Amino acid sequence: MTTATSSIVSQPTPWLTTSLISPYKTQSCSQSFTVVSSSLFTTSPTAANLSSKFCSSFLFNSSLSFRKLSVMPTEAAKSGSLTLARGCSWMQDNSMGYDTTSNRKLRQGPLHSVFSTTPAVVSSVQDLYEFICSGPLIEKTGLTPEMVAESIDRWLECGLYLCRLFQLNELNLTVPQKARIYHYYIPVFFWCEDQISHHRSMFKDGEDIPPLVIGFSAPQGCGKTTLVFALDYLFRCTGRKSASATISIDDFYLTAEDQAKLREANPSNALLEFRGNAGSHDLQFSIETLTDLMKLTKEGLKMKLPRYDKSAYGGRGDRADPSTWPEVEGPLTVVLFEGWMLGFKPLPVEVVKAADPQLVAVNKNLQAYYDAWDKFIKAWVVIKIKDPSCVYEWRLQAEVAMREEGKPGMSDEEVMDFVSRYLPAYHAYLPTLYSEGPNGSDPEHLLVVEIDEKRNPILGN
Repeated sequence: MTTATSSIVSQPTPWLTTSLISPYKTQSCSQSFTVVSSSLFTTSPTAANLSSKFCSSFLFNSSLSFRKLSVMPTEAAKSGSLTLARGCSWMQDNSMGYDTTSNRKLRQGPLHSVFSTTPAVVSSVQDLYEFICSGPLIEKTGLTPEMVAESIDRWLECGLYLCRLFQLNELNLTVPQKARIYHYYIPVFFWCEDQISHHRSMFKDGEDIPPLVIGFSAPQGCGKTTLVFALDYLFRCTGRKSASATISIDDFYLTAEDQAKLREANPSNALLEFRGNAGSHDLQFSIETLTDLMKLTKEGLKMKLPRYDKSAYGGRGDRADPSTWPEVEGPLTVVLFEGWMLGFKPLPVEVVKAADPQLVAVNKNLQAYYDAWDKFIKAWVVIKIKDPSCVYEWRLQAEVAMREEGKPGMSDEEVMDFVSRYLPAYHAYLPTLYSEGPNGSDPEHLLVVEIDEKRNPILGN
């Protein structure tokens, strides 16, 4: 970890301009929170730091007063960030969430968690500290137990923000909930802050600093969208109102008319029949959008972020009406850019032909994607999976849940057909992505997060 990271996790970063206060309506809510005696923290300097940092950050009485949301936000912010997404498999309440501006719907209604519901009460800051330090990403993100102890106030505050976002009881989290927050989302957030600080240090005082574009490359269904909007929420809670913006490769799909032309031009290629693979995106539109985002360096500058409507034309999709696109304002600090095929590199013809002969045309199309997407990305988060077949299982889970909730969903056969159009690309390109990194990436600015079949981070290789 760089010196910048140590500074970041121990205090608000220099590019933040406001205190750690949520922008949403809140109300005071006193709740009992058992804290062990400070005598437990006298065994080491690290432990002593834990106690002093915690006591200085919060009102330390027989109980702590936490501010909780009385009304959760239900509409997307002007910047185009995802709205509250409470429909996650690791959550235990009846909740819902969707992005009204982008049509990126998330699970809604009764949730059926795949995780144990045994509560893991945070009985002390020491317990939480030890839990954080046991996480699989601590070493990968360059953190040490001493850094965690010094920055425990920030961990607690970020944890509270995420509990508000997902409407979780911060005093009675299950083990999977604690892991998702303290082993995954917050470590990645601190890593992103480190990357932003490094990016901004490359510019002289007085220079316009373009936002850092962080790419999130991950297969469908593995939780990248939830990760990105959780990070976006943390940036908003801990920084300027317009510090971040989110965008997806989905937002650059061809219009329905142009997709129909692509299908007609490739009548025997099932991989280009519908949206998804390389060739089904408007690359010039991508370049124009990302270039304009780089120019949002001053207050008063605004632009609209494109969105794609996957429900249009019976599910075949079309670009959403521009009147529904969310607006983003400068100055931007970071752009969170996510997609299932970000960073894929073109491969020798014989390699892709071995995966699927139809992939040859897709591979040829992929050659133009570096200039359209990857060259804008200066830091990368790659979410690594062990087996691409997990994509089918994850997609099937989502569709089954939608059908159980009375909403239209694909049948098992339709899910298989849908995923089968992506699997050849996964089998061909993921090995190189994992072994060499994304196209044009710098190992110093690359974080690989390996997850299991339940979408939890693991130590990996």
